[in-house]
Amino acid sequence: MLSSRVRVYLPRCLSVRKMATVKRFYRRTNILGSGDKFEITLDQRKLKTPKGNVFEVSSKPLALAVAMEWESQDDTINRSNMHLTALCSTLLDNPHQYSRIDIVNYISNYLETDTVLFQSNDTEELFKLQTDKWDPVIQWFCDKYQVDITKTTSISPPIIPPGTKDKLIRHFASYDYPALIGFMYGVDVLKSVILMMAVCERFINVEEAVKLSRLEEEFQISHWGNVEWSHDLSKNDLQARLSAAVLFIHLNTSSVTSKPKIENP
Repeated sequence: MLSSRVRVYLPRCLSVRKMATVKRFYRRTNILGSGDKFEITLDQRKLKTPKGNVFEVSSKPLALAVAMEWESQDDTINRSNMHLTALCSTLLDNPHQYSRIDIVNYISNYLETDTVLFQSNDTEELFKLQTDKWDPVIQWFCDKYQVDITKTTSISPPIIPPGTKDKLIRHFASYDYPALIGFMYGVDVLKSVILMMAVCERFINVEEAVKLSRLEEEFQISHWGNVEWSHDLSKNDLQARLSAAVLFIHLNTSSVTSKPKIENP
């Protein structure tokens, strides 16, 4: 059983094992092809995962993106903004020993606590905002995947027929294991399966998805205010994490298509 919050972990760099701040010790990054795998090098040395495995990926564009994360570091290496590196390391080491079915079930079960399915009618203005902004995405999801979901406006959970979850399980089971890692991380970022799937199917973009996931928070800020720099940092961090997750999925998907993978039972 997976925990309620998914965590990716960050790689050590060569002999660097601790998460303490590390000064940049390399001059340039590169990638090396090794059969059907691509490795990242820092100067002439190979990057390693936290468990000491060789850091290798099957996608050349992904390897280039990871190398760019390392190349873009300044005098001090900031691991907290290296999201693709963290996702790759999580995939390679699988520190929590999650199986394929563990991840599929985690994503599918998340629908029961999906952010956009819990709407509050305590405040008329907020409820109207949620209805206007969230309902079209919910309807898109139901139409796209031919499922039936009823949102909730109380403390009761949303109504999700058993067949809906079965369809989701079949859908996610069709993805490669690496892509599932990205889905799991993206769902946790947005607290929403529906928003994550809408982003991956290009119904909404990353910026819109983050804004929708923060709808209630943004509403409260508009009424009570907030520390501006803190608000911007949080929003930008979520956008960066979600962008990495979406890119990770697409670069680890054998065949990316706009057609749904769900079939009628």
